[in-house]
Amino acid sequence: MRMYQELLNKNIKMSVVGLGYVGMPIAVAFARKVPVIGFDLNEEKINLYKSGIDPTNEVGNDKIKETTVEFTADESRLREARFHIVAVPTPINSDKTPDLSPIEGASRTIGRNLTRGSIVVYESTVYPGITEDVCIPLLEEESGLKCGVDFKIGYSPERINPGDKVHTLENIIKIVSGMDEYTLEQIANVYELVIEAGVHRASSIKVAEAAKVVENSQRDINIAFMNELAMVFDRMGIDTKDVIAAMNTKWNALGFYPGLVGGHCIGVDPYYFVYEAERLGYHSQIILSGRKINDGMGEFVAESIVKKLIHANKVVKQSNVVIFGMTFKENCPDIRNTKVIDIVNKLKEYGVTPLIVDPQADPIEIKKMYGLEVIDMHEVKDADCLVFTVAHNEFLNVSLDWIEQRFIDCPTHEKVIIDIKSILNKEDIKEKGYSYWRL
Repeated sequence: MRMYQELLNKNIKMSVVGLGYVGMPIAVAFARKVPVIGFDLNEEKINLYKSGIDPTNEVGNDKIKETTVEFTADESRLREARFHIVAVPTPINSDKTPDLSPIEGASRTIGRNLTRGSIVVYESTVYPGITEDVCIPLLEEESGLKCGVDFKIGYSPERINPGDKVHTLENIIKIVSGMDEYTLEQIANVYELVIEAGVHRASSIKVAEAAKVVENSQRDINIAFMNELAMVFDRMGIDTKDVIAAMNTKWNALGFYPGLVGGHCIGVDPYYFVYEAERLGYHSQIILSGRKINDGMGEFVAESIVKKLIHANKVVKQSNVVIFGMTFKENCPDIRNTKVIDIVNKLKEYGVTPLIVDPQADPIEIKKMYGLEVIDMHEVKDADCLVFTVAHNEFLNVSLDWIEQRFIDCPTHEKVIIDIKSILNKEDIKEKGYSYWRL
């Protein structure tokens, strides 16, 4: 009997290893169809899920309360499963090289609990070759089993967009791959249980691995181009958004905008590709240049803030700057690899310690990860400069009257507004007489 049929008949279980922004939605989706064990090393996170709380906001508390996923931090429970999905993060080290410790740790954990006849599918973003050259040996070492004989392997890159309630797991085409044709079909059939948009069968595991890092690298490069234009237009005194609005009237315009490029995918994946390319003797020309531009945008924004403060007759070191948004993107609580911290750190070099507002993020996590205090947006007062870095829904709905109440009592032209995501109406802001700048 094929594995997906055994899963449907509840003869065997599936496990999802790593229950973050990617793994948890996968586990919940599959649990509607088959028995699922959700494993994570973080017991605090597991307890939240068991209590019906979704700290990621990806599926919501109601669905967490209703799901049949068996959440656990006990790795021995993995022995009950025959189909394993690995969805742990793949970050980078301080020197921008891949940090494979999470995926290596997950492989060892599964290996210790692997049973004959199992299939292990990796979803974590890696450079081509990791699944077969790194993960398989670890699985074999820990289990004492032989890949291709006792168990099979596959790769299916995650494509979930955190915070996106439109492009969800079910309606994004899923790339799947396997070590042989039989395994490929097994994996494809299992994913087809929940992926309504269908699956794309890649010709090999390495092709599937490459597709993931390349699609994010492509987006990174396009945003870097817009960021470079924004920096040049700033010197020219031209509004970048106005240029883009004109450009986008052409049918084949790509529709990219400048901005801070952080998070756990676009801001990280290109380095995985570059690392392997350089190991093979090729030095990246375009990808690294794009990364350099995007990694420098926080500093550019911070220096633009300082310039506007000076032009508004402010003493920079005494200025009360409030940053609205600490997450890496809108309507998402994820603060990992947020580029807003680059703005904060650069401002500190000028003697400015900004206040942070973010209704989406966990204040405890911000304090733990970045050492910053968070205040409620309605408590902001006596500000010299308001910096809108992230387009959270809460910020989209603020009125000019509300904004006015956040400022210190001074002439309007000395009140600085920095609008990185262009969420405010430029004409209304300028008509009021504020000192305004947007990326």
